[in-house]
Amino acid sequence: MWIPTDHEKYGVVLVSFRGTVQHGLPLEIGDTVQILEKCEGWFRGNILKNPNVKGIFPSSYIHLKNAHVKNKGQFETIVPVEDSVITEMTSTLRDWGAMWKQLYVKNEGDLFHRLWHVMNEILDLRRQVLVGHLTHDRMRDVKQHITARLDWGNEQLGLDLVPRREFNMVDPDEISVTELYKLMEHRHRKKDTPAVASTHHLFVHVKSLVSANLGEELEVFFHIYDGRESRPLSERFFVKLNKSGLPKSPEKTERQCTLFVDLGSSDLRKDVYIVVHVVRIGRMGAGEKKNLCSVQYRRPFGCAVVSIADLLTADSKDDHLLKVYACNTESEWHQIHENIIKKANSRYNLSGSNTGLAVALQLLHGDIEQLRREYMVLFTRGVSITRKLGFSDVIMPGEMRNDLYITLEKGEFEKGGKSVARNVEITVYVLDIDGQILKTHVAAGSGEPGGDEYHSLVLYHNNSPRWAEQLKLPIPVDMFRGSHVRFEFRHCSTKDKGEKKLFGYSFVPLMQEDGRTLPDGNHELIIHKCEENTSLAECPRYLKLPFSKANLPSNNQTLKGAKESFWITSFLCSTKLTQNGDMLDLLKWRAHPERINDSLSKLKEIDGSEIVKFLQDTLDTLFGILDESSQRYGLKVFDSLVHIINLLQDSKFQHFKPVMDTYIESHFAGALSYRDLIKVLKWYVDRIVDAEIQDHIQQVLKASEYIFKYIIQSRRLFSLATGGQNEEEFRVCIHELFMSIRFFLSQDNKSTSPVAQTQAVFLRTFPAVYGELLKIFAVREVAGFVRETLGSLPTAVHADCLEAVKLQCIAKTVESQLYINPESRCILLPVVLRVLQVHMQEQRDLVMCARIFTSMLSLIKKEENGTAEPVVSEEVELIVESLLGVLLRTILEISNRPQPSGPAMRLQFQDVTGEFVACLLALLRQMSDRHYQQLLQAFSSKDNLRDFLLQIFTVFRILIRPEMFSKDWTVMRLVTNNVIITTVLYLSDALRKNFLNDKFDYKVWDSYFYLSVIFINQPCLQLESFSPSKRKKILEKYGDMRVMMGCEIFSMWQNLGEHKLNFIPAMIGPFLEVTLVPQPDLRNVMIPIFHDMMDWEQRRSGNFKQVEAKLIDKLDSLMSEGKGDETYRELFNSIIPLFGPYPSLLKKIERETWRESGISLIATVTRLMERLLDYRDCMKLGEVDGKKIGCTVSLLNFYKTELNKEEMYIRYIHKLYDLHFKAQNYTEASYTLLLYDELLEWSDRPLREFLNYPMQSEWQRKEYLHLTIVQNFDRGKCWENGIILCRELADQYESYYDYRNLSKMRMMEASLYDKIMDQQRLEPEFFRVGFYGKKFPFFLRNKEFVCRGHDYERLEAFQQRMLNEFPHAIAMQHVNQPDQTIYQADAQYLQIYAVTPIPESQDVLQRDGVPDNIKSFYKFNHILRFRYDRPFHKGTKDKENEFKSLWVERTTLTLVQSLPGISRWFEVDKRELVEVSPLENAIEVIENKNLQLRTLITQCQSRQMQNINPLTMCLNGVIDAAVNGGLARYQEAFFAKDYIMNHPEDGEKIGRLRELMFEQAHILEYGLAVHEKFVPQDMRPLHKKLVDQFHLMKSSLGIQEFPAYVRASPVHFTNGSPRTCRNSVPNIISPDGGRGVARRSLPSYPAVNRYSSSSLSSQASNEVSNITGQSESSDEVFNMQPSPSTSSLSSNHSASPNVTSSAPSSARGSPQMAEKHKHSRENACLSPRDRPVSAIFPNPMDPAQRAPPHQIGEATLPRSDPNLSAPDKVRPTPSSWSLDSVKEGAPSFSDSFGKMLCPPVPPRPLYSAGSSAKNMRSQSPVSASRSPQKTMVPPFTPSPTECQSTSLVSNSPVLSGSYSSGISSLSRCSVSEASGTELPAGDHLPYPLPPPTTLPNSVSSSSDEPIRRENKTPPPYSVYERNNPRRPVPLPHSLSIPPQADPPALPPKPHQLRTGSMKLDGTSDPRVPRPRPLPRKVSQL
Repeated sequence: MWIPTDHEKYGVVLVSFRGTVQHGLPLEIGDTVQILEKCEGWFRGNILKNPNVKGIFPSSYIHLKNAHVKNKGQFETIVPVEDSVITEMTSTLRDWGAMWKQLYVKNEGDLFHRLWHVMNEILDLRRQVLVGHLTHDRMRDVKQHITARLDWGNEQLGLDLVPRREFNMVDPDEISVTELYKLMEHRHRKKDTPAVASTHHLFVHVKSLVSANLGEELEVFFHIYDGRESRPLSERFFVKLNKSGLPKSPEKTERQCTLFVDLGSSDLRKDVYIVVHVVRIGRMGAGEKKNLCSVQYRRPFGCAVVSIADLLTADSKDDHLLKVYACNTESEWHQIHENIIKKANSRYNLSGSNTGLAVALQLLHGDIEQLRREYMVLFTRGVSITRKLGFSDVIMPGEMRNDLYITLEKGEFEKGGKSVARNVEITVYVLDIDGQILKTHVAAGSGEPGGDEYHSLVLYHNNSPRWAEQLKLPIPVDMFRGSHVRFEFRHCSTKDKGEKKLFGYSFVPLMQEDGRTLPDGNHELIIHKCEENTSLAECPRYLKLPFSKANLPSNNQTLKGAKESFWITSFLCSTKLTQNGDMLDLLKWRAHPERINDSLSKLKEIDGSEIVKFLQDTLDTLFGILDESSQRYGLKVFDSLVHIINLLQDSKFQHFKPVMDTYIESHFAGALSYRDLIKVLKWYVDRIVDAEIQDHIQQVLKASEYIFKYIIQSRRLFSLATGGQNEEEFRVCIHELFMSIRFFLSQDNKSTSPVAQTQAVFLRTFPAVYGELLKIFAVREVAGFVRETLGSLPTAVHADCLEAVKLQCIAKTVESQLYINPESRCILLPVVLRVLQVHMQEQRDLVMCARIFTSMLSLIKKEENGTAEPVVSEEVELIVESLLGVLLRTILEISNRPQPSGPAMRLQFQDVTGEFVACLLALLRQMSDRHYQQLLQAFSSKDNLRDFLLQIFTVFRILIRPEMFSKDWTVMRLVTNNVIITTVLYLSDALRKNFLNDKFDYKVWDSYFYLSVIFINQPCLQLESFSPSKRKKILEKYGDMRVMMGCEIFSMWQNLGEHKLNFIPAMIGPFLEVTLVPQPDLRNVMIPIFHDMMDWEQRRSGNFKQVEAKLIDKLDSLMSEGKGDETYRELFNSIIPLFGPYPSLLKKIERETWRESGISLIATVTRLMERLLDYRDCMKLGEVDGKKIGCTVSLLNFYKTELNKEEMYIRYIHKLYDLHFKAQNYTEASYTLLLYDELLEWSDRPLREFLNYPMQSEWQRKEYLHLTIVQNFDRGKCWENGIILCRELADQYESYYDYRNLSKMRMMEASLYDKIMDQQRLEPEFFRVGFYGKKFPFFLRNKEFVCRGHDYERLEAFQQRMLNEFPHAIAMQHVNQPDQTIYQADAQYLQIYAVTPIPESQDVLQRDGVPDNIKSFYKFNHILRFRYDRPFHKGTKDKENEFKSLWVERTTLTLVQSLPGISRWFEVDKRELVEVSPLENAIEVIENKNLQLRTLITQCQSRQMQNINPLTMCLNGVIDAAVNGGLARYQEAFFAKDYIMNHPEDGEKIGRLRELMFEQAHILEYGLAVHEKFVPQDMRPLHKKLVDQFHLMKSSLGIQEFPAYVRASPVHFTNGSPRTCRNSVPNIISPDGGRGVARRSLPSYPAVNRYSSSSLSSQASNEVSNITGQSESSDEVFNMQPSPSTSSLSSNHSASPNVTSSAPSSARGSPQMAEKHKHSRENACLSPRDRPVSAIFPNPMDPAQRAPPHQIGEATLPRSDPNLSAPDKVRPTPSSWSLDSVKEGAPSFSDSFGKMLCPPVPPRPLYSAGSSAKNMRSQSPVSASRSPQKTMVPPFTPSPTECQSTSLVSNSPVLSGSYSSGISSLSRCSVSEASGTELPAGDHLPYPLPPPTTLPNSVSSSSDEPIRRENKTPPPYSVYERNNPRRPVPLPHSLSIPPQADPPALPPKPHQLRTGSMKLDGTSDPRVPRPRPLPRKVSQL
């Protein structure tokens, strides 16, 4: 039977319980459990951490503990009855435990270890507290220690400040908010500002004296010395050292350590010193020989000085080595320390080169008791106390001290019949009244115990010695009377065995006959002469003699005139004895009644310390005189009493107030004194108004507190003695006194008048009287006195100081016992409120007002049930009525003021604000429903109510500010929020009732909504960010206040009706911010509001564009601040019902008529959120990586294309630029900034300040952007792009005649050309990356990209980098396309392999004579397409010859934008897959090898090659093909009859392969000839072998004689074939390069144009003679036409050798040099990256590459022989496509052939801006003999490296698509053309530059439309999409053209950067879609 438990409610688990029984509850050791029921040894209950899970467990496993039960029953809760410190420790340690582990993870080792030690320490202390064996004091210390450690740890970990009273945590609900604020503030201040100690102590530890000439014992004396006043401040500390210089008693630490105590702050200054005197004990002379004499003397040794200020900087106990100085003459000994301080070097010197005193010195701060606690070891070990001379700054009552200090100053002695001066020694004794020597009462200083006598120093042969030795005589008080000190003078002879002979003595009595002690000061004592053997034992004999010359009678001239004298200085420091005769006269007034008057008058002149010594005796004396003769002495006694009372106000004596209080309570006996005191006091008060001098009256009023104490105590004594007689008389007297007071207070005076100052004095002391009056009068009566007295003050006070004092008086009144009593409070409250109201309205004395208000509200508390007592309720009502409005205004006023500059003032300012806020919160928390109703009903008009609501909402917004409270004041913030939400719930009702419908007020509603939104978004309410325990506490105490406020917002919104339109779109942003808070309930409540907004906006304007715009703008800023999450995105787009009757947002929209646009908006917002969430997640990462950049690009394009938000677009352009710049992606940074540059125009339109740009004109901003972009292109080594921008900027400068900047720009352009030619550029790798799986961000998910690698980055490094960026990703090991399971997997899969770029600029790459460092740019820039080849075998693999079945699967990837661009990677837009047959593969391999051979041969001929090894290796690899069998394998595979019979369609290709093999043989033969010329001697054998092998190879190929066309055309072309290299260059054909016959270059056959089957198979012999002829028959040209039957397979070749690896290879040659790179490709076919870029195989589908025959004009006729006329030339057929057909008007090269010529300086264009470009041709370096024939072909501008126009982005051999117009725009030098740097012109080419070739019209214009897929990243605005006309530039004189010549070609320019959109003549191609420019609504950016 389960029975509910009565007492067993709470326990701790002792043993773990697995809970294996039915309904068992698993328990762990240490769990705390709540017990609900019990049954036969079992309990049923739950773990406190998880109250929802209940179960049973054995009772024996539980240790029961006491607990309070709340809400007994089903929902009961328990509160453990244990020390709150223990509870706090337990919960705090649990929180720390989790955070402590995180410190380790974060590598914060220092804090980790410190926290670990503190946690262990707290656990130990916790055990001590739990055991309960500690004493009360020890328990207090332990708890203090624990809380200090807890606070330290909380502060270190950034946890909350815990409010505590004593050591216990405070529940904020149980105290007033004002009290809570005080506690928090106190703890905060305590943490921030440690109290400054006013008392200081100096610790001295003597270690040793180091000296070379020791050998005698030493005495060391320390004292503190004031250099400013030249006097010692302390007594001396005395240490004895042995002959080794070490302390004599090392075991007694108190003899070598001391504490100079009670140093004031004024003593810690530069001119206060520690002075050390060292005295040796031994022979008279330090160097005397040892003799038999055993007598020792105290002789001077040295002195050391150190300033106390030097110790202020070092608190550690450092050892100091003090230098010891000796005086030059002993007569200076008394002032050696002064000489050292003054640095009078002539009077002292070092006592030894290495003499020093080792001491430890340390300054300690705080009172002595505090030091005893902190430095326990110091005091337990033993330390002597060295006191200050005189009393400390603060004299404590009960302090006992009776020390007489005597200083032996100097003496004057006669020679005494000696020839030399005496060696005088003084011996000092203290004798009592009986003449007995007082033992141990003569001390040289602290440290050593006192002795019976003291021997002074002996100064050698000095009759006027000055000792300056201080002695301390600690004589007991009772022995002072009759005692005297005797000084005996002896001559110390250095002969006669060193005897000391007595020759005189002096004495001085310590007390005079009248009881006064020896007065302080100098005393000249008489030296009484005596014989050597005189006995001085009979004291009475000499005591009758005079002792001082000052006391001698005037007739005693003998002694007065005596030459011998002895001077001493005495100083008494006693708490019992006095030297003041007037004091003694007063205390003995009965003995001399006639002196009473004088004594009372002289009392004011007596030193205060003398009065407080005898305080009780003095007071007894005064009241005794008053009782006996009040009429006569009453006034004087009263004045004396006032003087003593005011004396105790002095800080030095304030600790004697308790002494006086004790006297009044226990010793005062003047039962009749009250009458006289009242009478005199009233007499003074009545004289105030008329008195001219108020000083004395003010002194009287200052003392009124104690006067009232005496009056009240006297009356009580009288009542006790008489049984309460004369009560009425006393009351009347008091009433009359108060009437006088009220009369004088009511006087209205100016602030400067004495009466006003007297009023202020009284008000300061008046509150202290309340407590005394309460001892006799009733509470209400005293309250009446106070109210009338304070009420009597004039209302319009002129005195500001009086106002401040009045407030102080009110403050003390509110803090007094009188006000705490509810009876008196209701009387005093109106007075207090009236004063406060006036001051707060006028904004005066706000600090004091805050203090008063705080004190008032601290007393008002609600009962536990939440209701207030009627009295309290009335008080709250009064305060609300009087002060609520003015309090709100005050907070608003002080919050809007600028903060003061000084730290102290700023602190005070913050305190005031905080105190007023606490007051407001306390007041609102006390208000009940009734108070709110009364408050709202009290407003006379709607306007007043409106103003109040606006005020309180504004104040609440101020309270929510983060800076209102310190960061760790979470407790205070939660209380504030609780009060705010409670108040808002009350006020929202008033808002609904008064400001809706026709009375609607937008401002109030707006303020309300704004407050609600700020409230919900506060950091302190975001419970998700807190630890579970903290979250649980907050939810238990306050609930989730955000949800409460959200429901209130929703409710208020629903009430608005049609007024909702007023808040659209203004409230969209704030409400969106609320929905982004990750609280499901809050989101569910708030999201439906958006539907409402869309609905109302649709009704009003027929659309909700405003809602959409605002939603999108705000979403970006909020999500970038870290708000929102994936759940929110899903919720926004979900169809799940939100709450209650509200369906999901999507469902609601679907029901509307406007559902399509609504759903579209939701979709857009959702997509934006996807990108923003990705962006935010990426930005959290530390360093810049591809993920960040890619995410930013995705977002940037989304804003541009889908949202058309120009401002956001520009912002993200700059964010992307910053990312690139930080990652040093300078090229990408340039492209990014170009996006903004292209939005601007060269106009003077002013632009506003934006981002980091100042306000400037559009021209200036564009100029700045241009310069920045050029600089970045320069850094990124993309100089060609920078040149275009330089030119555009130069044109602008020239048009403005800004020649200075024009010059700079031209120089910059030149420098970029130099860099192109001189500097090495690395060739990047390109990688295809596929991101598969749902775990990737949206912008990457299931997409593939091509990425441009970093410098030197190979595949393995790139793959590792990607895996580092995506640490959870799995690398796929194959290159096949993944299936749907991978796409839909909840994981991340990365597929990475290398790809080969397919350059678009074929002409540059195939042209002879273009340097490699120019070509390298076009190989790897502006790449839109990439290729990946995968070899495979189709059908049966022939093991003997695998080439038969070796197919290649070729994948071509087309990107959305060319690389490089605004990112290092772009998405793949289109992928094409083709299979290359084995025959086509063979053709490609041989073509590529031929190309490589030509290149190497030409380089060798032109001596570009430093080393012939690459050519050697290449020849060897081809001729002696040991690996693959070389050409023989191809012969076997493809020339076999079986193959030809089975593949009749391959006839053309077989013919092509045969040609290539013949061509290769011819190239090899020519190569061997060149090789023979240049081969070094040691490689001749290899060369011979190669020649032999070559003949074998020729014979194996069946080549006996080369065909005519091959013989006629040795190797002339390094790049390309007849169809692709249209600009043939006359080359050096003989191996020695000296022949001058111009020949046509050997043809090379790119895969662009294929022959038809018939053209090669049937006419092989005829083709030979027609491909290229020799110069004699150069007019015969073989016509080659592209066959329409060419298959896609055969037309899509790339410049790749064959492929043997299926896996992506990363092996590649070093990128350092082009030759090295090419050499690395000699093995022809191993990796896709090992091939030359597919310069030879452009896109087969590109119609631009298929020029119809009729489009080739006359200009394409060959002009090889300049001596032949045009008609004699054989014109080619329309299909002619020979190499020479594209040569135009070539001049004669006979004179200049073979010379090494520099490229000509390109001339500037001659045509005017805006006109079509003329048909110009580049002039040969040799002047032309005649003008070339004119043509109708549209002109173009050649680049410096080519004569064929190509786009900088489009790298196809013929201009394709929109790229075709890119270069022509260069002719107009628009800014879009520029973007790079300069080119050096000094490199010599081995042959002249070729003449230009014009481009057929159709070729330049025909293009494919760019293919774009929806939702792919579009190319950003291109540099080349500009149409700015270029102004005419005159041609320099030096470059003028002869009149008969054609106009020169346009100046060469580099290829454009990206997609060009201009035609050759500068006009746009209408067929090319241009990106739509953004609207200019934000273009002032």
